[in-house]
Amino acid sequence: MSTRKLSLLALFIALSVIGASIKIPAIVGSIALDAFPALLASVLLGKYQGAIIAGFGHVVSAFLAGMMLGPMHLIIALEMAIMVWCFSVIYQTGKKKFAGLFFILSNSFLAPLPMIFLFSEEFYYALLPPLFIGATFNTVLALVLIPRFKTIFSRRIVGNLK
Repeated sequence: MSTRKLSLLALFIALSVIGASIKIPAIVGSIALDAFPALLASVLLGKYQGAIIAGFGHVVSAFLAGMMLGPMHLIIALEMAIMVWCFSVIYQTGKKKFAGLFFILSNSFLAPLPMIFLFSEEFYYALLPPLFIGATFNTVLALVLIPRFKTIFSRRIVGNLK
């Protein structure tokens, strides 16, 4: 991996950390804007880079919220990485709105399913509204900004990586 690619990866991880500091009021404090930089990077830099940023973004968001970093957060970080990777794959096929819808629904309803077994069904239902709002905001922001940044990245930044 070149120095420039590594620097861009670090930049997007830093943006994810900043997004993790912007909290959406909820019962659980780890719902934040940490996914937006990962969604953006998954299209601009690549699906693997976006997945890495999504995983780190969740871990940092949970840490900043004061949650213990245990196996549960590793599972969520892996889920986030998979969802962002899938978002990128779908987006690259030209189905941009479907990619956004996939991320919103998977992040809001599928990703928290393990919480039913780890905590309770009530906890799962309590997570749904803030997760839906957070996923929607992250996704809409990414879908609006990706086309604006894509030309800049393809010409000036990523084009020079080769």
